[in-house]
Amino acid sequence: MSFGTLIIDRPREHVMLVTLNRPAAANALNTQCGTEIMTLFEGFSLDGADTRCIVITGAGDRAFCAGADLKERKGMTDEAWFRQHLIYERMARALLSCPIPIVAAVNGAAYGGGCELALACDFIYAAEHARFALTEVTLGIMPGAGGTQTMARAVGERRAKEIILTGKPFTAVEAQQWGMVSKVLPASQLVDGALATADIIARNAPISVRQAKQAIGRGVNMSLWDGLALETEAYYRTVPTEDRREGILAFNEKRAATFKGK
Repeated sequence: MSFGTLIIDRPREHVMLVTLNRPAAANALNTQCGTEIMTLFEGFSLDGADTRCIVITGAGDRAFCAGADLKERKGMTDEAWFRQHLIYERMARALLSCPIPIVAAVNGAAYGGGCELALACDFIYAAEHARFALTEVTLGIMPGAGGTQTMARAVGERRAKEIILTGKPFTAVEAQQWGMVSKVLPASQLVDGALATADIIARNAPISVRQAKQAIGRGVNMSLWDGLALETEAYYRTVPTEDRREGILAFNEKRAATFKGK
């Protein structure tokens, strides 16, 4: 696939690196960028090919993503705004429903839609200088690409209200303390650190990883008993696979397993 606002790399086997590539605009989401992210990630729900883990970052060291491109939105009619927002809604849903694990490597500012983009990933690594904010209420709107839901699930209802209702920025260290960010790294080590984790994920049995991701993501919104039932169904899907047989055989033969996703 070829995109105008995204750089797609394969730095390691079964790992894809997606770089938002609008550095002159702080990697802000214009209509084209939103459409391309939506297209890429909707495609993974149809066919993941040999991709087993994805890392998303931004070009340069200034910003991960500054949110929606407000220069493009200047003078935009209500009708055009609604049409564009449908793209951003589909983009967020494509990320959230992606069966392949996604790691956000936040290399700078992640404001507005950029923060929502990071929250739509499975977990976040951040550079020490990264800053986050959901600033929409300062612009006369509110988070609309999942932020009110994903932030509350990441940091809790009360902290999410403070973040969203004030629109105030916060640091990577604060985000880690609140449970939103998994790891804070020096900027020079960020992408390599995210790729190293992605490589570990990619070496595990891909069917197992996808089933576990689904069980966690869906089960967290269920009662404990419904979640346990979901987990059991997800588990049973791993039993008849070649990878399950290979994993047990490799353990007993004291060697690394070679998983094929079958």
